[in-house]
Amino acid sequence: MAFTLGSLVLLCGISGLLTGVWSAKIVPVKGNNCPKGWTQLDCFCYIYESESRTFADAESVCNILGGNLVSIQNELENAVVLELIRAASDTNQAWIGLTDAVLNGDFMWTDGSNVDFINFDGGAAADGGDCVEMETDDGEWDDVPCATESSYVCIKEAHH
Repeated sequence: MAFTLGSLVLLCGISGLLTGVWSAKIVPVKGNNCPKGWTQLDCFCYIYESESRTFADAESVCNILGGNLVSIQNELENAVVLELIRAASDTNQAWIGLTDAVLNGDFMWTDGSNVDFINFDGGAAADGGDCVEMETDDGEWDDVPCATESSYVCIKEAHH
């Protein structure tokens, strides 16, 4: 299934409250509110950056681009970020904006949003480091040393 995510708007909805199944509808862009090369989901724009950087450097680049490393709030967003990475690269992992560098075990998103969703491999952080990567084989997260160099995903608000 080859397509350019940057040229699509992803609209999502719940297919049924009883089934609990999420569905994503992909439609061609008509008035995309994201810059060229970014992918829009709801009110946010996402971009995958393939150049490997440390966690802090990746966050700095996202800041320069007007956003942060991606914060992931639910299973659908996790799946979209995973497919964005997979469509652009054959990398094994990419930085997301979750870290417990300030206080070990107390994870926070770099954009300051609430940590309401986690997807750690095995259900919990392994205490392997203070910064979090998404594994591209299954979309689960691992905490690794922040000095590791990885590709990354940025997020910013879409402009209306």
